[in-house]
Amino acid sequence: MNAFASAPGKIILFGEHAVVYGRPALAVPVTQVHVNVEVLDSPRAGIFIHAPGIDLHAELNTLPADHPIASVILKVIQRFDISPLPNLEINISSTIPVASGLGSGAAVSVALIRSLSSFLLHPISDDEVNTLTYEIEKLHHGTPSGIDNTVITYNKPVYFIKGQPVEMFKVGKPFTIVIGDTGISALTKESVNDVRRLWLKDTARFESLFDEIAQVALIARRSIESGKPELLGKLMDHNHSLLQELTVSSPELDQLVIVAREAGALGAKLSGGGRGGNMIALVEQAKAESVASALISAGAQHTIITEVQ
Repeated sequence: MNAFASAPGKIILFGEHAVVYGRPALAVPVTQVHVNVEVLDSPRAGIFIHAPGIDLHAELNTLPADHPIASVILKVIQRFDISPLPNLEINISSTIPVASGLGSGAAVSVALIRSLSSFLLHPISDDEVNTLTYEIEKLHHGTPSGIDNTVITYNKPVYFIKGQPVEMFKVGKPFTIVIGDTGISALTKESVNDVRRLWLKDTARFESLFDEIAQVALIARRSIESGKPELLGKLMDHNHSLLQELTVSSPELDQLVIVAREAGALGAKLSGGGRGGNMIALVEQAKAESVASALISAGAQHTIITEVQ
C-alpha cells in the first residue's frame, strides 16, 4: 500500500513581520514549486525517512524528537493514537528552496501530515492539518504568524490576521509576479527575534511602522479583489521601504529590488523574513522573462514566474 500528497510553496505579498503584531498580511500559493511525500509499506522494522534534498536517510528513532520531520511524524502518530508503530518508508522530495521565504518547512509538514493520515486510513480535515502544522511551526520559528501553514494548507490566496478566522479572498484579475532568490539562507526566527528586540526598545515607533504596513495590506487586498492589480506596484515599493526601516532587508535584496524596477517591473519588495531569501516583483506578463533574466544577471540564484489567480 502507498499514499501520496503534495503541497505548494507560498509567498507573502504584503504584511510580513507586522503580521506577528496583529496586523493583516496577504499571501498566495506558488504552485510552480512543491513538496511531494510518498508513504509506503516497508519490509524493514521501523520508520525510514528519505529526503535526498537535505541529505537525510534515517530511521525515525535515530533522530531527535524536535527534528523538523521527526516532530511531524510523532505528532501524527500521537494525534491518531497509533500503536504499535507501522513499518514505513517515507520519501520526501521538494523543489522549494529551503530558508528562502517560500514556506518550505510548512509545505513539508502539510504534505507529510496528509500522506501519513491517508496511509493510516485516518481522514483529516484542512482545519486539523492547519492546526497541526502550526504546532510544528512554533517548534521551529518561536513566534510564527501562522500565515505559512494557512496559505499552504488551503492552497488559496489568504488575508490573514493572527488569532482571527482565516479569510480567503478572490483575485479579480490575474497578475504576474517574478520571484528572485538571493541564494542567501536566512532563518525567519532570527529576523523575527531581532524585530522583537527593536520593538521592545522603541515600541511607539515600531507600532507606527506596523500600522503603515497594515494600511498597505488593506489597500492591496481591495486592489486585487477589484481587479486592479497594477496598483500593487507602488504599494510594494512603499512596503519595501517600511521593511528596510524594520532592518530586515539586506544589500542583496535591495539590489535585486532596484534591478527589477529598472528592468520594467511595476514595483518590487522583499518577501518573507528578509535578510536573504526572496524578493518579488509585479510585472506585466510580457515583461516577466526580461525582468527574470535581469535578476539573474544581477546575482539572483533562481527566479520563478508565477501567475496569481
